[in-house]
Amino acid sequence: MTTETGPRFDYAPAPESRDIARLRPSYQIFVDGAFRDGAGEAVKTIDPADEQPLAEVAEAGPSDVDDAVRAARRAYDGPWSAMSGAERGKYLFRIARAIQERGRELAVLESLDNGKPIRESRDVDIPSAAAHFFYYAGWADKLGYAGLGPAPRPLGVAGQVIPWNFPLLMAAWKIAPALAAGNTVVLKPAETTPLTALVLAEIVAEADLPPGVVNVLAGGPAIGQAIVEHDDVDKIAFTGSTEVGKIIQRTIAGTGKKVTLELGGKAANIVFDDAPIDQAVEGIVNGIFFNQGQVCCAGSRLLVQESVADEVVAALKRRLTTLRVGHPLDKNTDVGAINSAAQLARIRALTDAGEDEGATRWSPPCELPERGYWFAPTVFTDVSQAHRIAQEEIFGPVLSVLTFRTPDEAIAKANNTPYGLSAGVWTEKGSRILAMAGRLRAGVVWANTFNRFDPTAPFGGYKESGFGREGGRQGLEAYLDV
Repeated sequence: MTTETGPRFDYAPAPESRDIARLRPSYQIFVDGAFRDGAGEAVKTIDPADEQPLAEVAEAGPSDVDDAVRAARRAYDGPWSAMSGAERGKYLFRIARAIQERGRELAVLESLDNGKPIRESRDVDIPSAAAHFFYYAGWADKLGYAGLGPAPRPLGVAGQVIPWNFPLLMAAWKIAPALAAGNTVVLKPAETTPLTALVLAEIVAEADLPPGVVNVLAGGPAIGQAIVEHDDVDKIAFTGSTEVGKIIQRTIAGTGKKVTLELGGKAANIVFDDAPIDQAVEGIVNGIFFNQGQVCCAGSRLLVQESVADEVVAALKRRLTTLRVGHPLDKNTDVGAINSAAQLARIRALTDAGEDEGATRWSPPCELPERGYWFAPTVFTDVSQAHRIAQEEIFGPVLSVLTFRTPDEAIAKANNTPYGLSAGVWTEKGSRILAMAGRLRAGVVWANTFNRFDPTAPFGGYKESGFGREGGRQGLEAYLDV
């Protein structure tokens, strides 16, 4: 096939078998080392690609939260705190190896439950989850050498609430450092994506961790609230929306609980006139269309130096015509399904607002499936700082393009947002990268790349993007009394 941009080759479908996920008809909560039915109502988790139910999930009730916290406290006061760091590390190594061994199963299950392309869950999410357990397993017997004081101590019971955009990876980000530091855990996965967290509970059980060290409670916001409010929880770790993060802060104020919050973002991806255009375009695409833009650190604002803006936008549009939107289990898919009907409605509302406020909207031609939650990759030009799409987190495959003339103007526009989670800088000058990074109010600044993570590197934000760090040595500090 030939198009205006040159030859284009169609790909035959290359679906991964959903049977690999080993889906069961129903899943239970995990408390005190055993699976059991929850006190809440059982709900069905939905495949966002076709709106069909995947499995029935038993949700927890308030009594289950009490049981899980008590179990976590017994484990903390008993075998877990008495165990040496080297012994704790062995359990983390077991979990990491089991994630690797079941990696293909977990990848398919993640794509079914979340909607993300199998290439991303297979090549990014699952390997990164295993890597975090491997990394923190190595820290478990070295806490006194982490530069956090001569005798850092665990906090106790950690209540952890994770989002739906990276379900297993976020569980690993939370659980691995908590266990390495000697804490016990009560984890609540998102209500739309509980399955891989519950399979992780199976892995925990098979690894023979002492009962109560890790507890997994499926459920809605009320269960997360009950964990946050529980008097016997010593630490709260939350990843999610800024609005909920503010509620958590108000709830625990004055309680003495330690907290880390990783919240929303509106990252600026800044392209200077000396940047390699083709490389920058690939980084722009990865920055905003990875996981359908459902990433807190997504590069949702593209700031391009005025002299190359037309060239960059034209190259970006050409590149978007090659993206394949389709079923998450197809190995050729670049952009999968939006996670839920509610999230799709929010994306549509904000993109409609962008048009109403005068921005120019463009999407590549693509056929969206009739069933499921789908949204075409979208680029807005003629965007001003006052537009809602330039200020509010859309959490979808939507990019707003703004221009700048000088580095000072780029800094002013990049920092003109309530958020401060991440940013990107594209230029051939190392001195300019360092100068920009020092002035950008963002927890992470990528140089000539975007959305690259490593377990050894801390991640977190400023302003309404939260506080505290996850990953690296700093991620241990969040779970230690130093």
